[in-house]
Amino acid sequence: RSSRVRQPKMSENGLMSRAKVLTIDTMNPTVKKVEYAVRGPIVQRAVELERELSEGMKKPFVEVIRANIGDAHAMGQQPITFFRQVLALCSYPELLNDSTFPEDAKSRAHRILQSCGGNSMGSYSASQGIDSVRQDVARYIERRDGGVSCDPDDIYLTTGASDGIVTMLKLLMCGEGAARTGVMISIPQYPLYSAALAELGAVQINYYLNEENCWSLDITELQRALDEARLHCNPRALCIINPGNPTGQVQSRECIEDVIRFAAKERLFLMADEVYQDNVYADGCQFHSFKKVLFEMGPEYSNTVELASFHSTSKCYMGECGFRGGYMEIINMDDDVKAQLTKLVSVRLCPPVPGQALMDLVVNPPQPGEPSYDNFIKERTATLSVLAEKAKLTEQVLNTVQGISCNPVQGAMYSFPRITIPKKAIEEALQPDMFYCMKMLEETGICLVPGSGFGQKEGTYHFRMTILPPTDKLQILLNKVKEFHQKFTQQYS
Repeated sequence: RSSRVRQPKMSENGLMSRAKVLTIDTMNPTVKKVEYAVRGPIVQRAVELERELSEGMKKPFVEVIRANIGDAHAMGQQPITFFRQVLALCSYPELLNDSTFPEDAKSRAHRILQSCGGNSMGSYSASQGIDSVRQDVARYIERRDGGVSCDPDDIYLTTGASDGIVTMLKLLMCGEGAARTGVMISIPQYPLYSAALAELGAVQINYYLNEENCWSLDITELQRALDEARLHCNPRALCIINPGNPTGQVQSRECIEDVIRFAAKERLFLMADEVYQDNVYADGCQFHSFKKVLFEMGPEYSNTVELASFHSTSKCYMGECGFRGGYMEIINMDDDVKAQLTKLVSVRLCPPVPGQALMDLVVNPPQPGEPSYDNFIKERTATLSVLAEKAKLTEQVLNTVQGISCNPVQGAMYSFPRITIPKKAIEEALQPDMFYCMKMLEETGICLVPGSGFGQKEGTYHFRMTILPPTDKLQILLNKVKEFHQKFTQQYS
């Protein structure tokens, strides 16, 4: 696109019309580099198709089935009753007099409201988050990590995990040219990372997960990526997503130890995205937090390796994406930098207080003996059990299709199968996997995200799909994917 200055035009009344101050040529150039495939062109077309169907237009399908984004409630997952009861009580305290609400929900709501200015969830909180909520988060982390100490002052409540991740990346950015900050991210990756790095003008350093070994992380690949990057930037951070998005792998403890040793040796700041920590399905797999492993490795590492870890209310069994609740914990951060972090988060005043309240309920749910405990456990167990069944179903059905290869969905909420695209289709399309997914959408109503939006090894093609649709709808979706792939392969062979 030309960058020349556009000339003013003559308006109908004979006056010169003023050229716009902000144009595509004069806007922030880093914003134009931002891409976010999860809500990209295919999703925009899905919205159009939904509108066309509602207007009575005939299509080869009766509905659009969205499997593009990890939005559990939009896919039909039911909220946890206790969480919504407490949030309702906090939003409208008059309900505290309603006898239909259990006493433990009322006492929890009363405690949260007492921590809010004016006893109202509509007031601002401290920029770092409500003090009592940060204390509850710290106690939760201690329980999760087998007693490893957690200081509430190291907890920052955030607007979802994304807010914390972007904030940390902002702190890490410095330098120009060959001294510019580089950040190591896995490929395939969650596009938040590439989008944030593009907007911040950082250098993205790709390290590839091993698809042949269930998307495992290989230290020799980390070393390769780091050594190559040091020729043109200053690598300063290593980002890990565990369990993985979009790849669904769960890292072993041994792997986490290797990553921590690597970060220590190469002086890299570790960022651990752990928002799917309750979403572990495969036999033999277990979630290990980076913080727990770090401290169990002893003071050589626990006193030196800088770590920020992230959690959210949006995933796991909660699926409460819209409340935008989350936290990050920082370990071994320089005191002066921590002061700057606190200053930076104060600029946006505070995270949404309803999201903070929900985060408090996630880390401090009903306890044994309380009225809501049995139902909470029943709902939580049922949600995670159904997700485990759907993870297995997705893997099994996709692997029956010639030309589709799907690794086990060990955790998280996604499958990232490899697809074989015929040579003729590759030659026809600018982006073969985008072409494949768009054609699938137009012919079947299935909305998936092409693998190119997450990154993939050159010459390979994938798509990401969530396992979140209800089981009956997921079965329909998988059967349609199977039928489409067979038809697509025949058409372009």
